[in-house]
Formats: sequence, structure tokens, C-alpha cells
Amino acid sequence: MLTRRDVLTASAAGAALAAAGLVRPVGAQPRLKTAHILTGYTPGLPDAVARLVAGQMKDYADSIVVETRPGASGRIAIEAVKNAEADGSVMLLAPLGFIALFPHTYNSLAYTPQDFTPVSTVGSFATLLAIGPKVPNDVRSLADFVAWCRANPTQATYGTPGVGTTLHFIGAMLGRTAGFDYLHVPYQGRGAVQDLLKGEIASAVMPIDSLLGQVQSGQLRALATTGPSRLKSLPDVPTVAEAGYPGLQDVTWFGIFLPAKTPAAIVAQLNGAIQASLRSDEVKSGMAKLSVDVDAIAMNDFAQLLATESDRWKGIVRATGFTPTG
Repeated sequence: MLTRRDVLTASAAGAALAAAGLVRPVGAQPRLKTAHILTGYTPGLPDAVARLVAGQMKDYADSIVVETRPGASGRIAIEAVKNAEADGSVMLLAPLGFIALFPHTYNSLAYTPQDFTPVSTVGSFATLLAIGPKVPNDVRSLADFVAWCRANPTQATYGTPGVGTTLHFIGAMLGRTAGFDYLHVPYQGRGAVQDLLKGEIASAVMPIDSLLGQVQSGQLRALATTGPSRLKSLPDVPTVAEAGYPGLQDVTWFGIFLPAKTPAAIVAQLNGAIQASLRSDEVKSGMAKLSVDVDAIAMNDFAQLLATESDRWKGIVRATGFTPTG
């Protein structure tokens, strides 16, 4: 799997260009009065990240409005940006799965990856596997949980924010790798958390921020995180590799995209504003509180990462036997 360290190492040659991002490119537009960042989920981690980054992009626009347009697994927001004016005033902040995974999980999309210009990644975060009161209290590790699932196949359920998402496939790959039937229960937004707390489902595979408070309060038990190293916010929780499943390692990248025909000078202008924002202390500290690593992979390197992730998820979708929908 392409790790964050691999991509950052590969990106070192372009760091000098990114560092010069505050210089307005020849042919770029004057600073906008208003720009918009669209996210495709209900208020939560994506719009929190968008607001942090937007707050430090004053060189790009006088005002940047973050809009949440939930629905259809993020596709409403994606299609809105695809159809927006290619003048840099409307951008998308989304997990790479929106662009790299969905073409492999939906039969008919109203967009293709070629409808967008990848500008920069802004951060990455690990996924958390947690269990709730449906699972006996003596189940404390991923190995314990796998054994319990094998012994209780009708109760081996996991919730995620939706069908065909990266979180869906992380759970599917766990069941496939560990040799048990792991039943996926999709929800809208954070609905899985409430059912997990009530004992309606056994487990959930969710972004860290969705489960962190309940894990820290003892309401839920965290079994593993999917990142390459342990989280500072959960130092006692092993990674999936440490728990015996290195093939499940995964981080979710947030990236910023523009419509495909946006002029190169405007793309470079926005890239510079993003790079400057991510270097600010405000963004660094804010991201740390969200358990998000600041990762600024820009332009050509981002495009390569997107292509690599698309190939990787295509293989995972096929391996799980998932039938594309929609």
C-alpha cells in the first residue's frame, strides 16, 4: 500500500515550489470576494477540516464559505462542484474515496475522475474499529473479537456511514482475511454510533472523531486503528498491523479539488494558498485535536496518489466480490 511517508518522500522534489505558493502566478485572478468549499457529509470531520484550512486562506478570498451538502454518499456535493464555474470560486473537500473508489462501486455516476483537477491533499487520518455492549466484556483485543465472531456468526455485525465506502471495505476485508462472515450494516452519517452504544450492532468501523469520546469515556472498546502507527489520542490501542492484520492498514486522505477546466494559473494560486494555510500553527494545532495528520501533497504528486489509490481500491472491491450498485 502507498503510505503517507512514501508519498511525502516522493514529493520532496516539489517542496520548493509549494513553499513559494504565496507568490501569485502570472495570469491568476485577483483575490476573490467569496469562495465556497463544499463537503458531502453532515457536519463532522470533513467540514471541521475545511473550516480550519479555509480560515487561513485569506490571500485567496476575502471570505470562504464552507457548505455541507450531504446525501447520496457525497455525490450531491461532487456533482455540484463538477458543474460549477471553472473560475476557482467553488471547490470540493472530500476523502479520496469519493473520486478513487466510487467509480468502482457504482454502475452509473454522473461524474468521472477526469471531471476534476486535484489541487492538494490537506490531511489524513486512520480508521477505528470499536465494539460495544453487544459483545461480552471480556473481549478486549482484535483476536478476541475475531474468535467471538466465529463463534457467534449471526451477531457478527459492523456499522459504517454507508455502502461502498472505504470503511465498508475495511470491514469486508477483515472478515475475508480472518475467515468469518462479517455482516455490514450501513447507516447515514453517525447513526452507527448510536446503535453501537445501544447494543444493536456488535462493532463499527468509523473515522476516529466519531468514536473517540465514547472510547475515552469507557462506553466503547477500541480494538485497533488502521494507520501505520498508534494515535497520540489512543496510545494504548494497537494498529491493525500490530494486531496481526497488516493488509488492513489504511489512511483516509482529504483532498481539495476544482472543476476540470479550471485554468492552470488559478489552480496554482489555490495550491499556494492551501500550502500556506497548512503551514500555519492554527491549522496544525486544530488538525491535531481532530486526530488528523497535516499532509500537503500538491498537484502532480496528488494526481499520482489518486491514480494509485484508484488501482488499489479497484483490486479490493473485486477481491471482496462486491457488486456495484446504482
